[in-house]
Amino acid sequence: MIGIVVTGHGNFGSGLTSSVNLIAGNPAHYEYVDFLEDYSTDDLDRELRKAFDRLKECDGIIVMSDLPGGSPFKTAVMVAQDYENIEVIGGTNLPMICEITMARTMIDDMDALVDMALNTGKAQIVKFELKKADKAEASDGI
Repeated sequence: MIGIVVTGHGNFGSGLTSSVNLIAGNPAHYEYVDFLEDYSTDDLDRELRKAFDRLKECDGIIVMSDLPGGSPFKTAVMVAQDYENIEVIGGTNLPMICEITMARTMIDDMDALVDMALNTGKAQIVKFELKKADKAEASDGI
């Protein structure tokens, strides 16, 4: 199975994980690493390595971070270079995590899961538009 690590600024990782647990149950081979206000990037590096080591039996790891180019993203990219078969995604949203958390029980192709996450993330960004009824239609009655 492919492991998942969710990381980001503040309580991004633990917050999204709380939602994932509510929606999909407590997924196996899943870790989160928060980048708290009092953490340095060295602290983040250490915590990411611990998470990667806990997932060492996985066939690979997908790291899902909040902001592309932010400290959690950049640190995950740097740490991933010391490991095999790790992909790092920036700009993560809840639908992406839920989709691949459930799909990875049936799909073990890391590239397919990463593509699925990216497509789901984009597809789930929508704007609700309230269409106002035409006044003539609204005034028609019995």
